[in-house]
Amino acid sequence: MLCLAALLGGMVAGLGAQAATVDDTGRRPFRIEVVEQGSEWPVPLVELRTTHQMRFVSDNAGRIAVDAPELMGREVWFEVMGHGYEVPRDGFGYRGVRLRPEPGGAAKVRVERRILARRLGRLTGAGLFGESVKLGEAAGMAETGVFGCDSVLNAVHQGRLFWAWGDTTLPGYPLGLFHTSSATTSVTPLMSFEPPLRLVFEHFRDGQGRVREVARMPGEGPTWLSGYVSLKDRTGRARLVATYQKIKPPLESYEVGLCVWDEAEARFERHKVWWTKSETTPKPAPFPDGHPAFWTDAAGKEWVLFGNPLPTLRCPARVEAWEDPSTWEVLRPSESLTAAGSAERVTLHSGSIAWNAYRQRWVTVFLQALGKPSAFGELWYAEAREPLGPWGRAVKVLTHENYTFYNPRLHAEFTPSGSPVLLFEGTYTLQFADRPVPTARHEYNQVLYRLDLDDPGLQGARAE
Repeated sequence: MLCLAALLGGMVAGLGAQAATVDDTGRRPFRIEVVEQGSEWPVPLVELRTTHQMRFVSDNAGRIAVDAPELMGREVWFEVMGHGYEVPRDGFGYRGVRLRPEPGGAAKVRVERRILARRLGRLTGAGLFGESVKLGEAAGMAETGVFGCDSVLNAVHQGRLFWAWGDTTLPGYPLGLFHTSSATTSVTPLMSFEPPLRLVFEHFRDGQGRVREVARMPGEGPTWLSGYVSLKDRTGRARLVATYQKIKPPLESYEVGLCVWDEAEARFERHKVWWTKSETTPKPAPFPDGHPAFWTDAAGKEWVLFGNPLPTLRCPARVEAWEDPSTWEVLRPSESLTAAGSAERVTLHSGSIAWNAYRQRWVTVFLQALGKPSAFGELWYAEAREPLGPWGRAVKVLTHENYTFYNPRLHAEFTPSGSPVLLFEGTYTLQFADRPVPTARHEYNQVLYRLDLDDPGLQGARAE
């Protein structure tokens, strides 16, 4: 009896091992690779939707792992939604592909790029290569502990590129950080300007290794930064400085001030209060706001320009001038530009400017206010001989399908001088759109794009 029990036990164990092997094989995901027609570059942030509303989104390597058992072994229609990347419409007007998922099988979906900018991938958030990891085809990046973050600020300071983000989403609770998270990288953090995108941040963390806030100012409500820049003082010492705003519901600013980075504590400290809301001063006077750009005028004087996107204020490029409002000069840029090839006026919402050595021009990528098809998801490019204008005609370079992409930030420091490649990022979010379904992992995160300045499609923006 003992031998029989042992024999039966061994048979059961063997069958269990065999079943586990079969089960493991049967559960291997179906691999989809999304690539750009022609270049074969992987395309992140392309969503495939089934007829029963399952949604799959390509990761930074352009991969999707399909593991739904009900999809296996049958023809499945996947609608393709790619924010400027698409497949042709069929006879009924649908854009999609028919695939037959099989465990361990693979397919390639080629999408045509209909925008001038090329999507390189997501910079922030979790699971940047989550689909590739499920497929066992790529090592993931170390998780930062950040699930989402608002608009980026950048400054080159002490030989490093400093990054600061607004409200930051964490894994453990719907309420995350509301007083700015931050990190550093090398000044040129990318080895390649082609996907798949991998950019590793060194976040400022607390004693438990968690990403922490760096700009808590006294008073209730979140702290938002802008005008983030490194300036030298009269002794030649570089100081990282910014403007802060204190916010109360719904999104109302009630205090504006200047703050300075404490090198020892690795956090911003309040330097001075510039404005406090009251009945007599319900709104602040212009202050260093938006993104900075350095400019030397014809007389050889160096200025720091602040704007979002075009300069609205300038001051001499030193700390003592930055903290002295009597040196601030208010600028009044155009609020709209003319679209290339038409008489349409494009209203500027947010963005940044930079000098571009390849074009020998100042360039901007900016968000259009109340554009189409997305009210705050249409981005444009323009050029000027001087940062204060006049700015030439604008060319649309990026569009979104009922989604928002605000506060675009140019990264002129990423590329070698004279390179025709211009990089910019922005905040991808459902906010201010018409009730879209949130895009898994990508919602409320930063996405990086590449614009090739030698593209004939930009001809209409050439400033002569």
